Amino acid sequence: MRDTCLNEIYNLAKRDKRVVYIGSDLSPNTLENFKRDFPDRYFMEGISEAHIVGMAAGMAMNGYIPYINTIATFLTRRCFEQVVDDVAVHNLPVRFVASGGGLIYAPLGPTHIAFDDMAILRPIPNMTIVACADAAEMRKFMPQTLSCKGPIYIRISGDPKVTGDLPFKIGRAQVVKKGKDVFLVTTGVCLKTVIDASSILKRKNIESTILHVPTVKPLDKKTLLSQLRAAKVIVTVEEGTIYGALGSGVAEVLAEANFGKPKKFQRIGINDEFPVKYGSQAELMKYYRITPENVVKNVLSLLKH
Repeated sequence: MRDTCLNEIYNLAKRDKRVVYIGSDLSPNTLENFKRDFPDRYFMEGISEAHIVGMAAGMAMNGYIPYINTIATFLTRRCFEQVVDDVAVHNLPVRFVASGGGLIYAPLGPTHIAFDDMAILRPIPNMTIVACADAAEMRKFMPQTLSCKGPIYIRISGDPKVTGDLPFKIGRAQVVKKGKDVFLVTTGVCLKTVIDASSILKRKNIESTILHVPTVKPLDKKTLLSQLRAAKVIVTVEEGTIYGALGSGVAEVLAEANFGKPKKFQRIGINDEFPVKYGSQAELMKYYRITPENVVKNVLSLLKH
């Protein structure tokens, strides 16, 4: 997914002279083609994340569209003040290309595990947050970033190859599958988890609706409400904390809808704890029970009680 995103930035630079790439202490061979063909629009700064956000803000104020790229935890935790004051307050078209969103950098430990990135940024006015499910979706998404107003956080994780011909538009959620028994809502690479869970449920004669929400902010409330209205059992699944990101957003929409009839609701993700374990993305997904089997377990429990 990361390579696809960076290649698309290069393609955008060929189309639009406003596109600038700014990296922070990344590999010397990162986007070599961009550096070769557009050296005046390629910048590789040192370990200075707050600096590159301010640098990007200044360029955006002068008509450029900067794509700044570094590790997700550094873009969100380390330079939160600059993201808010330099970029978001002014609604500038800065693109935060966040490598290692979610659990994919788990081998590097807790300093690199961006379990809270979307939760940190979602309350910020003007911020758009997108978590693609795979490289194919990233390829459809990136050209749309040229015309989108304001800042965009682009969460890069794994590449499970699940979207295929599924259409993409910033701000829109996609109904992947329709079923009458349970409503599964997910984002990013967890779409694969939910699709696999749905297959297991089908073998148990339980039909599920799957809603893929690549744009976590702004939420597609219209599509979400259209599916929530008829749903009796709702489960959200995300690669990160359940506090503040997708699960919280769905809960907020559900609470304010005031449907009257009670609905059963469960969030699946990381609970109120720091992910301090080392391991692969798959190992940590299993450890925190962000798995098809746990989705099925929760669905069965909600249907039973």
